[in-house]
Amino acid sequence: MIKSMTGCGHAQKTIHGRDITVEIRSVNHKFFDFSVKTPRGCSFVEEAVRGFVKERVARGKIDVYVTILNAGDTPAQVELNESLAAGYVKALRELGEKFGLIDDISVSTVARYTDIFTVKKPEQDEDEVRADVLTVLEEAVAGFLTMRETEGQKLREDILGRVDTILELVEQIERLSPQTLEAYKERLRAKIEELKGDAAIDEQRLLTEIAIFADKIAVDEETVRLRSHIGQVRQMLDSGEAVGRKLDFIVQEMNREANTIGSKAQNSEIAHTVVAVKAEIEKIREQVQNIE
Repeated sequence: MIKSMTGCGHAQKTIHGRDITVEIRSVNHKFFDFSVKTPRGCSFVEEAVRGFVKERVARGKIDVYVTILNAGDTPAQVELNESLAAGYVKALRELGEKFGLIDDISVSTVARYTDIFTVKKPEQDEDEVRADVLTVLEEAVAGFLTMRETEGQKLREDILGRVDTILELVEQIERLSPQTLEAYKERLRAKIEELKGDAAIDEQRLLTEIAIFADKIAVDEETVRLRSHIGQVRQMLDSGEAVGRKLDFIVQEMNREANTIGSKAQNSEIAHTVVAVKAEIEKIREQVQNIE
């Protein structure tokens, strides 16, 4: 099943006392362009997140946002720098004695000097955090891929409808082409008869001129290639692979064939039909830009 390059996914879980949230978004891009934002101190999970996403996404500009919050009380150890605290107390008492101030030193007074405390948090188990983030990421990516597949199915249906329309227009061109040749043949014969009067018409020369014109306006090769390209488009849309770039190339080839047919057109109806073909091809090209 083909996928759109646009999509988003979100998941949140509390695991091992951590509230982990992962959000993933993507928009169109020619290649795989990835970025991830993690909390400070958790950059060690970035490579694992990238690898997980790259295994499941072939193309697009992908942004992943990871948030990790502590769900409960985090064990922490507060250490007192006794020598520094003693230095503050001594300095305060000397200040009081020197300027005749009331000695009102208290614990709250000294505690204002926060540099006497050192807060030590236990080191994170990186393997555990990495595994927990990937667990939440897996759920977010599942929703993300579902959305891309849903959008991809809509693109597939639209493109298939348009190639069906193009095929009908190609059939119309193939019906009109012999009529163009026959009309030219009649015009040429009438013109020669008008110029020569009662003289006999050189049938061989007439056939030669018709053959030259027929070769000039023949679009058989182009319509055959267009049919082949349409078959390739249908096959790619059902391949289940990332075919966006291949489809883009095929659409360019379809447009090239249409331009060639248009340059050979000696019939206004064929010319108008070619315009309709090119309009459908352009709409397909726009849709293909959204396919992974």
